[in-house]
Amino acid sequence: MIPIIPDSAPFTPEQRAWLNGFLAGALGLGAPAAAIPPAAPAPSLLVLFGSQGGNAEGLAKKVGREAGMRGFSARVAGLDTLAPAALAREKNVLLITSTWGEGEMPDNAAAFWDGLNQNGSSPQLPGVNYAVLALGDTNYGETFCLAGRKLDERLAELGATRLHPRVECDVDFDAPAQAWTDAVFSKLGDGGSGPATTLEIAPAPAAEEQPTGWSKKNPFPATLITNEPLNAPGSAKDTRHLEFSLQGSGLDYQVGDALGIVPQNNPVVVDAVIAAHHLDPSTPVPLPDGGQAALREALITHYEVRGLLGKTAAAAPDPAAFVEGLKKLQPRLYSISSSPKAHPGQVHLTVAVVRYEKDGLQHEGVASTFIADRLGAGGKAGVFFQKSPHFRLPENPETPVIMVGPGTGIAPFRAFLEERQASGAPGRNWLFFGDQRAATDFLYRGQLEQMQKDGILTRLDLAFSRDQEQKVYVQSRMEENAAELFRWLEDGAHFYVCGDASRMAKDVDAALHAIIETAGGRSKGAAAEYVAALKKAKRYQRDVY
Repeated sequence: MIPIIPDSAPFTPEQRAWLNGFLAGALGLGAPAAAIPPAAPAPSLLVLFGSQGGNAEGLAKKVGREAGMRGFSARVAGLDTLAPAALAREKNVLLITSTWGEGEMPDNAAAFWDGLNQNGSSPQLPGVNYAVLALGDTNYGETFCLAGRKLDERLAELGATRLHPRVECDVDFDAPAQAWTDAVFSKLGDGGSGPATTLEIAPAPAAEEQPTGWSKKNPFPATLITNEPLNAPGSAKDTRHLEFSLQGSGLDYQVGDALGIVPQNNPVVVDAVIAAHHLDPSTPVPLPDGGQAALREALITHYEVRGLLGKTAAAAPDPAAFVEGLKKLQPRLYSISSSPKAHPGQVHLTVAVVRYEKDGLQHEGVASTFIADRLGAGGKAGVFFQKSPHFRLPENPETPVIMVGPGTGIAPFRAFLEERQASGAPGRNWLFFGDQRAATDFLYRGQLEQMQKDGILTRLDLAFSRDQEQKVYVQSRMEENAAELFRWLEDGAHFYVCGDASRMAKDVDAALHAIIETAGGRSKGAAAEYVAALKKAKRYQRDVY
């Protein structure tokens, strides 16, 4: 006989059925199927991300893994893989998105956003529970986290229900992101009694930490081995070619990735701030991540002081309270300008040194002047790699590529060209480069011209804005070559843009639409659909800032 747990036993019906089945199996007695009810399916949870540089994608995958451990059948997907109407079939949706440029959607979220705002055909979302985590940078003022704000408000307008209020994260997002995650799962509860068997996550990794253990939280002390000016005398700019050694780190990277630099403030600026606030530089103060240091050291290595320049205090504030009101000094990201195949054990950067005058005061870029002026050859800076899964060369080496990178936007395309040269990729390469003057601002001129001679660089179109009365920009050269550029696109070319997000990237995008209209003989709407298809196929990629 099958052992039966008495109904009077202190167990729930589900527990009683499970114990009956377990005892029957252990004793080899068998049990009727009806004695063991089928397990309820794990509740579904969709984690969506809008990501330009990889941070939002990395967080989404982390949340997805936690959801799986909590018993949910979790899916993690980019916003470019989901039609807005498909949201109506979901019950629980978590959305993590960054903002780029002047409050714009990340490239992989643009079409999704447009779909949420189509008159008459926007999906209605009653019964959908959602929460939004927005990533941004408070230095962008009113556009801080604007993409996340827009998505949050639009989902509510379409009838979805907020599980938890939106959280907006500054560049130091780890702690608030974890707090949001904890709060969301507190609302959702556990999905089941144990880990779910289903966890679908997109394959491209965005995690910063590598097997070596070096990461953003534990940067590698890389030695600066080269610091060369790229502008000729007489230029209005100061652009540097910088090379760091990775020897002994075990780190590697791919072309398209970014290098994070942990900067230090200028001691001269720190001393001026201390004097203006009548503070004792040797007073111990707390550090953002725990521990203590003398005030001067803390201000040089741990806190942002840019906003304090030129400000004074009538009386000396409490030093601990003073630093508590400051933001943590953040790493700066730079597009990598080298191929690891061409320069093993090294990583190169192309950095514009920022210096300007405002309100009678001299200002400078914290990171750019740190590595260009103060670090010195042989000096060490903390570095880490930021993976850029959405800015990659085509997998097929025969695929042609078109690259638009004025100024320091040349950085990743120098890396692309070196990579294709080192790997023997046969695909055609077309570069649009521009700056102010050819005589002083033609960055990497010798190398690019040699690549032309060697056949690596199929076409090189140049736009030096101040070498003639009427200014000429890279988008002008694109439009002059509209028919040829469209033929390349029809041949399957991938189109890349790197540089200034606020003006250049928008102008290049507008030129691309116009070229498809004119050279492709398409209407304005059809041209927009063509560009959207390029983005969805990962054939239009941008690294803009």
